[in-house]
Amino acid sequence: MEKPKIVVVGSSNTDMVIKLERLPGPGETILGEDFIMAAGGKGANQAVAAARLGGDVTFVARVGADIFGKQAIQNFQKEGINTDFIVMDNKNPSGVALIFVDKKGENTIAVASGANNKLSKQDVAAAKQKIESANVMLLQLETPLETVQYAARLASEAGVKVVLNPAPARELDETLLRTITVLTPNESETELLTGIKVEDEESAIRAAEVLKEKGVSEIIITMGAKGSFLIRDNKAILIPTKEINAVDTTAAGDAFNGALSYALAKKEPLDKAVRFANLVGALSATKLGAQPSMPTYDELRSFSNA
Repeated sequence: MEKPKIVVVGSSNTDMVIKLERLPGPGETILGEDFIMAAGGKGANQAVAAARLGGDVTFVARVGADIFGKQAIQNFQKEGINTDFIVMDNKNPSGVALIFVDKKGENTIAVASGANNKLSKQDVAAAKQKIESANVMLLQLETPLETVQYAARLASEAGVKVVLNPAPARELDETLLRTITVLTPNESETELLTGIKVEDEESAIRAAEVLKEKGVSEIIITMGAKGSFLIRDNKAILIPTKEINAVDTTAAGDAFNGALSYALAKKEPLDKAVRFANLVGALSATKLGAQPSMPTYDELRSFSNA
């Protein structure tokens, strides 16, 4: 059977993670525990998530011509990801993220974007044929907004479903939102986009109405450990997730979006796709690190039966 085809356009970083008893305050130094260095970046995490589940994934990105960039490409190739459209930038370094994780699994993250900031419309245009033959395109906001807009328009005009994870949070114009099939903001991103704080079904519906007026077809508001609100037919359905002991929530949202895109590329109904993505996101939060935490289908099957 043919694998579902997903094109991910986005960022690639190297994550440097320190585990701490608690997160430091301003001007405070805390001695940490474990340190790990792992592959990350929202785009890369989501590409790996979809590939490990069985997707035929093409990643469009830009990395530095340095050891981090070379390692990233090697890692993607090991995951079976098509790297033909990853540009190695000779002028800008690869992106780096510094991450603190506390004993509850909560985190703070700072990113130096490097080559990610130079991902261009031309870089995306080079993958036009792959994009037009895909089932789903998956986007985030760690690369230039004009590049994201161009990629979304290219896919939308070809009849390809476009999933946008609007993170890191920023204001978005209606020109972009009209090209989006499924928007997946979390609570804080929803508040920034709509001015409405999502706390319950009623506020989720009101926020979704604002986004639908701007042209978005389908909206999923991710609520962390509570699950995800799927808004349709003027109803907000809270689809719960599995209870876990969180180790690191750093890339749980990326796991969710990669899994959602994989399920949609398989033509699963949206509610079933959300349940599947909730499960993948929960499992990823039981492991430390971004890409190392992305589960395989076999791991997911064991987890769902546990």
